[in-house]
Amino acid sequence: MKTLQVIGICGSLRKKSTNMGLLRYAQANAPQEMKIEIADISSIPFYNADISEKPASVETLFSQIKQADALLLACPEYNYSIAPALKNALDWASREPDNYLLSDKPTAIMGSGGGMGTSRAQYHLRQVGIYLNLHILNKPEVFCNAFSGSFDNDGNLIDKQIQELINQQLNAFKEWSAKF
Repeated sequence: MKTLQVIGICGSLRKKSTNMGLLRYAQANAPQEMKIEIADISSIPFYNADISEKPASVETLFSQIKQADALLLACPEYNYSIAPALKNALDWASREPDNYLLSDKPTAIMGSGGGMGTSRAQYHLRQVGIYLNLHILNKPEVFCNAFSGSFDNDGNLIDKQIQELINQQLNAFKEWSAKF
């Protein structure tokens, strides 16, 4: 069986981000025949149609998405919505002809935030995913409270229940992705 190539994109740019911690855990614990590479979107400028030459950071992201079979999005919640850095990365990629980088990509979402985790942002991201023609895994959903002791001081996931939920999501994602 072919190894599933997944690109992880984190919507938080903080070094000790708990969302990046979710991606690091997923990367380190990916099931057999799944490889997760984490993109660095920290230097991608805001999308502007007046930018005629794509910056190197955008070209790098495009190359990573093109080579990936699937997307794993770590979605923080800012003011009940998607973090601007994540939305911006998707906006850049969606402007390629016929949305060829994103259209028909199997996608899974996870997120860590306050209160209800990132449930509102994830549902908003699912709406964006409809327009982008992403095939988003429905279950299991991964919503984490970033302030509940589930992460250490460096943003690393230490909660065993959430780790198991991510393991379940990655296994379901592997099966889901095989359908495309």
